[in-house]
Amino acid sequence: MSLIKLTNLTKQYASGDEIVEALRGVDIAIEPGEFITIMGQSGSGKSTLLSVLGGMNHPTSGEVEMAGVKLYHLPGEKLADFRAHNLGFVFQSFHLIPYLTAMENVMLPLAIAKMATKAKKSAAGQALERVGLGGKFDRLPNQLSGGEQERVAIARAIVNNPHILLADEPTGNLDSRTSDGVMALFRELNGAGQTVVMVTHNPDNGRHADRTIHLKDGVVVDV
Repeated sequence: MSLIKLTNLTKQYASGDEIVEALRGVDIAIEPGEFITIMGQSGSGKSTLLSVLGGMNHPTSGEVEMAGVKLYHLPGEKLADFRAHNLGFVFQSFHLIPYLTAMENVMLPLAIAKMATKAKKSAAGQALERVGLGGKFDRLPNQLSGGEQERVAIARAIVNNPHILLADEPTGNLDSRTSDGVMALFRELNGAGQTVVMVTHNPDNGRHADRTIHLKDGVVVDV
């Protein structure tokens, strides 16, 4: 049974008097433990697809099924709970809080968890250790390099041990050497059992993945 199944997925937006079809009948199945990259030109629908997959953007029609759960059949609060327990998100712009330390940024997803503060700090510390930032718990984002900030963002995404890691252009703001290190980290996390779905414009990133899904004008195309 596929971990993720998208069936006849469509997403439309109103733009003035026009209807823009960002996704047009997308069918995708992703197995547990796969590392998938989604590629396509700007405007192909890849970021829209990732946001729909992440439970953040209701599709116009079609189904998103994850671990046997029909995502958009869940009421708002249960959908938020499902996201919190099963999904980790990594964004190109990091979204770190500038006045919080690396440790405090990573602890953010644990804010609603029923855990003692000591346990939250321990979990955040372990996540930072996993991404190679064990000695930088107390650094603010502006005291870290771009690659280190990306690693803090990844640590924050994995602190809940989610089954699925979703990443939107995670190396888009990084130089090639730093990008290679971040991609190796994603491969390592995948090897430890996390399913990874990554949107990227960089063909070099595809070599780290098990397979690449190509989008063009909102549909899956063979390359």
